[in-house]
Amino acid sequence: MVQPAGDIGFAQRVKALACTAPLHDLDNRKGQVQSADFSVYQMSELALNAIDLVTLAMDFDAGAAPEQIVVGLTTFVARQAPDRDAAEHARVARWILENLLNVGSTDRGFRAVYGMTAGDGTYSRFAFDFKLLEEVVGADGEIFLRATNEAVNVLVGALEIDIESAQIAADLRLDTLIRRGRLSDAQAAAQAARYRTIQYGEKLRQHLEATERDVRTVDWLNEMPQFIAEAIEHIEARYKAENAILVNITEVRDTADTEVRKSQAARLVFVVRDCLRRHEQLQAALQGAGRRFRAQQDRQTFVPGSTNASLDLHAQLLVPALTLPIEPADRVLAAFFARSTGPFVPRALRLIDLFTALVTPPAERETLGGEIEEPELDDIIEEPAFPVECYELLEELLDLDVEAPRRLSGLLQEARTLHPQLAGLVIVRVVALVAQEINSAVRHGLPSVFIAVDDGTPLDDPEYGGADLIVACAAIEPVAVA
Repeated sequence: MVQPAGDIGFAQRVKALACTAPLHDLDNRKGQVQSADFSVYQMSELALNAIDLVTLAMDFDAGAAPEQIVVGLTTFVARQAPDRDAAEHARVARWILENLLNVGSTDRGFRAVYGMTAGDGTYSRFAFDFKLLEEVVGADGEIFLRATNEAVNVLVGALEIDIESAQIAADLRLDTLIRRGRLSDAQAAAQAARYRTIQYGEKLRQHLEATERDVRTVDWLNEMPQFIAEAIEHIEARYKAENAILVNITEVRDTADTEVRKSQAARLVFVVRDCLRRHEQLQAALQGAGRRFRAQQDRQTFVPGSTNASLDLHAQLLVPALTLPIEPADRVLAAFFARSTGPFVPRALRLIDLFTALVTPPAERETLGGEIEEPELDDIIEEPAFPVECYELLEELLDLDVEAPRRLSGLLQEARTLHPQLAGLVIVRVVALVAQEINSAVRHGLPSVFIAVDDGTPLDDPEYGGADLIVACAAIEPVAVA
């Protein structure tokens, strides 16, 4: 049954409110704490700080250490009530963390009930189960914290939005804010872009964990290859966008005229570089995803299936045997184990396998290996940096008399009247003349050589800066050797 678009949007908004409900509930329940007065603390703000700390501390393969999060969250708690002691600050931090984990519930999750109206006008209720933080066991047995997809959506203020589209929009908004110099807003946009990057990695990690549990629960025939291809394309596009953004931020940082703007730009550089680092982790995980699937497929294929016991060992064997004397109980147990273990057949080489291996001739192999096909290479024609007519006009423009040098500013002004791209070619040619050596011209007996000299006059040009060089055709006079 197709639901109206308005009802679907309404359900998404209800889910968005449901994800923030546990945070608001902290402020409602802080007055119920009997052993301390928590009324001075803004619990929902501290809960957002906790989710933020966990999200930024976790990597693709590892989560955030709980004690590390408690220490970091204690800093935010202390800012709200600096007159309270450090022990209370740490206790508030642990209380918030336990409530975000929903310690004490059966599955440590939250549930919200919402309704949708179908096309025929009937109203149906649905249960939305979600978690904000969850505990996972690391490879070494330690407990780590991870932020769920719903928790990241709380940070960026959205729910069930396509990750790729949201990332592109965030990059475009970030680049626009940087170009306009609004660094405070750009920092918030950069942090939202980083959350989207983390969310993309979490989606891949969940698929891989589900594959390790049971390869049949993940569609590796159609869904996962398409997901991996889209993720690689996503990384390629983000690398280009974020490297371009990083260049703009670095330029703003280096040319900032105040310490505040320089500090804001420096923080932006750190956030974008962290995004690039997380992209590298995601790329490495994507490259190894197929290998991990094949390994899990091989492992799970040869795992023996579980069999249901047809005998209740406790009620039908152990309890009656304990009521018997030793000798009758020994006969009963011996008869059971003799029949339950079955006969033991040692492994032995079969004659047919040995005969097949001996009579099978070895496969013939080429001495030099297989033939290598010559690749078909296309000729790449490099287009010149400037149009061909610009080079012809440059020769005419630099056809100077020995006694008539010219300024670079005059050459640029005349070049713009001849061709719109000629000015750039003039700059390239004249800058090369600054390092011109006349020794080669003297050895070949040339009568003159082009040079460019800086006499300290600044260049007054709307497009280029630097020195207004003197461009001249200098005559070479031979010197008699005594």
